[in-house]
Amino acid sequence: MWAARQWHRAIAGFALFSLGGSTIRGTHAAVPDYVVKYADAGLNALAPLVWTHSQDPYQPADIAAQVAHSIPQVKYKPVAGAPSPLTLNNLDQLNALGGKDIFLTSSEGIRALPDWFKGVRPNSDGKTEGAISSTIVVTEREDGVVDAFYFYFNASNPEKWHREHNMIRFKNGQPQAIWYSQHAGGRAFAWDAVNKRGLRPVAFSANGSHALYTTEGTHDHTIPGVSLPIGLLTDKCNEGFLWDPTLSTYSFRYDRASQEFSAYDADTPVNWLNFDGQWGDEQLPDDAEGQVILFGQRKYASGPNGPKFKELDRKNVCPSKIGPCFIRRSLNLQEEEEQELKRVVELL
Repeated sequence: MWAARQWHRAIAGFALFSLGGSTIRGTHAAVPDYVVKYADAGLNALAPLVWTHSQDPYQPADIAAQVAHSIPQVKYKPVAGAPSPLTLNNLDQLNALGGKDIFLTSSEGIRALPDWFKGVRPNSDGKTEGAISSTIVVTEREDGVVDAFYFYFNASNPEKWHREHNMIRFKNGQPQAIWYSQHAGGRAFAWDAVNKRGLRPVAFSANGSHALYTTEGTHDHTIPGVSLPIGLLTDKCNEGFLWDPTLSTYSFRYDRASQEFSAYDADTPVNWLNFDGQWGDEQLPDDAEGQVILFGQRKYASGPNGPKFKELDRKNVCPSKIGPCFIRRSLNLQEEEEQELKRVVELL
């Protein structure tokens, strides 16, 4: 799937707020003030900071670049009457031409691995120069609850992936918990449990898969949402390049009642969020050249759908597919493994 397009979005505290807290340069003044905090030394958002892996060939990528290099296809054939050129402003027009069956297929071919697949390595300030590589979505709920989603975008992955993101849940302006998505599952942590740089929580993006973890090192993901002491499938994380997604982001509000998005500034494209199709190539057949299958996971898997399908109106910090939402209050690996082993026993 474009070798699996990694979308990973996220709602971030915005790095361009004025010191007063309610005036925002480059975003929208209606963003809740408490989504951003200031330390004495300067500006510190509550949005996550992300360590990308030092050896990862696929760094954060520009969202519009993928669309510009795409040919919409259904069953490996171009869609007749598709807008040309295809842009973030007209992407939703594809809904009437095939909708969920459409794949944004690489114009160079899935095996070509063009340079734009590789994304942009964050610079010394944590910015992906020339690339809008993240998306922030704010969802207001009842009883003073606001969910801030931070989606992270990578144009290519070497294996099947699921759109990774962090989500911070606020209650009456105070952060309560944070979600780290990982492949088909993920983990939720109490706000005070996770590591931070200043006021901002830290996430580690795994090499290649871009699954999100709270610590560096090797992480098992053989069973989605379960961390085993020894795993057949593992992710590796390290402090490679520090990425501040808030410096290169699109920011939106999501209305639960209407299920509509609105941008936090007049220049931000919105229509692409309404696209019903898949972001990437369709999965190659199992007998296709270059296709590899390992423990049921395929190297060239179908691209994922967009942010609106990621349960932006979720009751718990965890998506509903997770089942019981366990909010971890410690990063102690031994304690976590014991909890996960108990869950495995319950599933058997």
